[in-house]
Amino acid sequence: MTLRRLARVIARFAPILALALFAIPAAHAQVMTLSGRYQCAVAHVAGKTVPCSSAPLTLKTDGKFELRGWEGSYLVDGEWVELSDSVVRSRAKIEPGHKIVFRYRGKHGWCEMVYERRVAELGKTSLS
Repeated sequence: MTLRRLARVIARFAPILALALFAIPAAHAQVMTLSGRYQCAVAHVAGKTVPCSSAPLTLKTDGKFELRGWEGSYLVDGEWVELSDSVVRSRAKIEPGHKIVFRYRGKHGWCEMVYERRVAELGKTSLS
């Protein structure tokens, strides 16, 4: 194929390609907002379900968090949320149903803390 023939082929399909690029709507990434107040819904310690009396986890819109007096910043990375301050870093998995799950090795074995987001709707507050 000569250079001149290649230029003609490109010139023939360039308007169609340009039209297709402008006709296809731009894809916008969904922004997942995790900010809100999360209540500890359930805890599993060494394979047993125990009552959860942990303090609520608050994720603020400015990227800061608060948990039982611990304050710092959080960062969402895919399906994980990382909580950190100047010394400590913790990572929790984001699960469907507005849940954040911390899994760690405690003094009694593996622990799992499930936090569910509090949603206020029409004056009432419920776990969702």
